[in-house]
Amino acid sequence: MGDAGSKTKTYEVEEHPFELRHEVKRLNARLDKIADSLEKSEFKDILENYTDPKKRIITNLMAGISRGLGLSLGTFVILGLLGYILSLFLDVPVIGEYLGEIKKYIDANS
Repeated sequence: MGDAGSKTKTYEVEEHPFELRHEVKRLNARLDKIADSLEKSEFKDILENYTDPKKRIITNLMAGISRGLGLSLGTFVILGLLGYILSLFLDVPVIGEYLGEIKKYIDANS
């Protein structure tokens, strides 16, 4: 509740009845907590990012390029490993014949 960096603000509520003063102080404390949590969550930066169309377009473009490149490289690596692992099974009787035919077909078409 009391962080070392947080500041407690005092409010002038002496002219109100006791119950109202207590309620106002409690609400002000809650509002201060909400304001602190919004500052910590960088809500202002998020709001600026989504209200500026140019920033949003550039961010989404970069994210799309990154995803596409990552998907392409990942597919290349996985298919390469799969091809290498399948090439180890060429000597197996039933599977090896089938894989040998696939390899001949690929070599003929490439």
